[in-house]
Amino acid sequence: MGTAVDFGHKTYNYYGAYLRKKYDGKRVFKIIVDGGFTCPNRDGSKGYGGCTYCNVDSFTPELSRTLPTIREQIEQGMQRAIKGYAAEKFIIYFQPNTNTYAPTHYLKMMYDEALSINTENIVGLSVGTRPDCIDAEKVDLLESYSDRFDVDLEMGMESIYNETLAKINRGCTHEELEKALTLAANRKLDLCVHTIFGFPWESREMMLRYADEINRFPQIKFAKLHHLHIVEGSIMGVKYKREPFKVFTLEEYTDFLVEFIPLLRPDIVLQRLFGLADYDLLIAPNWNLKKAEIQTYIDKQLERRGAVQGSKYKPFILSPQAV
Repeated sequence: MGTAVDFGHKTYNYYGAYLRKKYDGKRVFKIIVDGGFTCPNRDGSKGYGGCTYCNVDSFTPELSRTLPTIREQIEQGMQRAIKGYAAEKFIIYFQPNTNTYAPTHYLKMMYDEALSINTENIVGLSVGTRPDCIDAEKVDLLESYSDRFDVDLEMGMESIYNETLAKINRGCTHEELEKALTLAANRKLDLCVHTIFGFPWESREMMLRYADEINRFPQIKFAKLHHLHIVEGSIMGVKYKREPFKVFTLEEYTDFLVEFIPLLRPDIVLQRLFGLADYDLLIAPNWNLKKAEIQTYIDKQLERRGAVQGSKYKPFILSPQAV
């Protein structure tokens, strides 16, 4: 007899089920677009070198790294999604670097171009950015698309601790995330936060407190949970090669998720439980499994161990402020 996971049921509020329900069972696929942006901690406005864990190529598909225009990226991305995944509808996803780090009129030009390609089959716009690169004018721009598309604004929380954000050369503070979340509250935007677990100086107890911090913002609709990758071309990668430090094994990370997911509000949709870097760039941890195998392992462990999202959520407890 198969498990609930074998029949498509999971113990958490997952993105695939959300998309199927929202779009009447249609197969919806994200098309990643590289708009050629940079980041304020790369170009010198806040610093140089970028976040210490980051090599943009490690999470940007080769297709969007090599194609010169937005149109070519989207058209070929759609063709590949239709052929490989029988995709029917699309979300245009500006992912690499900081996709609101430009004047608003320039952003509008890029978003307009992307959303004009095969528009009848586009259902959403997703924009990944940093909280310190959001202002009222940019929120207004993103909201202006919400009468035609679902708009997902994804911001990198990474850690809730300012000490960590400083160590990784993030160039912004947790208070700036709070400000951005407040600015975008009560707007027609779906807000998503992205976290990274496994910075070697953060204890398990410190990481579990991320759930309290996410829970206290009712405007957060989506979350992406990632484990720390050490990749070639990153500052952290150089340090790791000189003096390796502890990173999650698959079993350890799953153990953590078993504790973490029950603490989250049950209404939050989890877009991702882990991340993958290109194997030609990945230094550690290498779990030697395909994406689907990792997903199935985590899902089955969550089910077997009774880790149900929201089962330990306590809304009456005031969440601690991040330090």
